[in-house]
Amino acid sequence: MTDQPSRPVETALAAAFPNREVASITDPGPSWNEANETVRVAFADGDTAYLKVAADGDGTRIARERAVCAYLSSRGDVTVPRIVAADPTASVPYLATEPMAGEALLSRWAEADATGRETLVRAVGESLAHLHDRRFDEHGIVVGGSVDRDEGDPSLAVRTDDWSTVLAETVEEVRTLGAADRFARAFDAVLEAIDDRRDTLDDAPAALLHGDPARPNCVVTGDGGTPIGFLDWERAHVGDPARDLHRLREQQLATLDAPAPAEFVEALYAGYRDVAGSLPDGFEERAPIYGATWTLGYATVLDRLADFRDEPREAVATLIDAEVDRYLASLS
Repeated sequence: MTDQPSRPVETALAAAFPNREVASITDPGPSWNEANETVRVAFADGDTAYLKVAADGDGTRIARERAVCAYLSSRGDVTVPRIVAADPTASVPYLATEPMAGEALLSRWAEADATGRETLVRAVGESLAHLHDRRFDEHGIVVGGSVDRDEGDPSLAVRTDDWSTVLAETVEEVRTLGAADRFARAFDAVLEAIDDRRDTLDDAPAALLHGDPARPNCVVTGDGGTPIGFLDWERAHVGDPARDLHRLREQQLATLDAPAPAEFVEALYAGYRDVAGSLPDGFEERAPIYGATWTLGYATVLDRLADFRDEPREAVATLIDAEVDRYLASLS
């Protein structure tokens, strides 16, 4: 083994792969999600798997990801990892998947010129639109679902509610993850804006959303299914597709203090339209509220973000406040 595994990883590895000889356990890359621990496992027989454990002991996210991957895999038009072992009820909840065929979007992006990047962004838009083609009668939080194809096509279990309530719940969850006291005013203002716009929000379409379509969670597949496959489904929920599209635009193409380049935005939207025919209904009207909720996510990684930017913590916090205020001020 090249790395000494943590106790939770050791426990999950023994449960997921009993009696298999492990050649190495390595860190697959940086992550700012401290609730999970993910490792790449190479076995002595040459096979490889990725093992995610819920370091905080909460199997809810594992149950959600397992169910969504089974659901999408059975339908075939959205490329997701193949799950080889999972137990959300174990003492250390875990999920193990095979490596996805293809190349990480992060690597392909680094190697591409401007034209190549536009092509990649367009492909991401196409794939997101394929995902959003999965429509539901009601909004809600995915809490699990059937995963055994012997019992019929896998399905999702969704705790349904009005979209405004679901959206507020996801904001409250972010509020518990870090720096909540520093951003109390911002969180309160966003939650008030959601409440004020309940009627508009609750009329939004209901589609399956990825919830965290960051570039590290994308794989360029190029072989069947969607051109871009998606990893890491633990934040999936049923909501307004405009939220996922806006979040992807900001997460992949913009920074806290620099907007997404216009040519990349147009490529993203063009790819989405190629599949969906148009952007999500009400996208422009509701985008500012989703921009504000997305920006609040920076509060959860404030210290790491300040270190990454090599700037004082309070200076970065002030930028976050200003961006939230800008979005709220643009609400109609």
